[in-house]
Amino acid sequence: MGRPRSELQTLLESFVPSGGKVYFQPPNGTRMQYPAIVYKRDYRATEFANNKAYLSTKRYMVTIIDGNPDSGIPEKVAALPMCTFSRFFAVDNLNHDIYDLYF
Repeated sequence: MGRPRSELQTLLESFVPSGGKVYFQPPNGTRMQYPAIVYKRDYRATEFANNKAYLSTKRYMVTIIDGNPDSGIPEKVAALPMCTFSRFFAVDNLNHDIYDLYF
């Protein structure tokens, strides 16, 4: 069993400086404040033994959105256990760093 999502929310909020926000699966049309972390569930890894699931861990796609290309937030997220870098892109002068995080 993974830890509760509220624990992940609190952890991610500690990475964002004052004025920034953390959003879990924001609805379309949400007006965001930057820097921001947006995350959503995107997978569940399950281990089996004797045809029964014995371990299941949720994976979240975590996106850091920041106008500062040298932001320290991606390094904080990357340092989390079970976290891997997925990709980077920039849109409208905002940098997007995307990570896969099992939590």
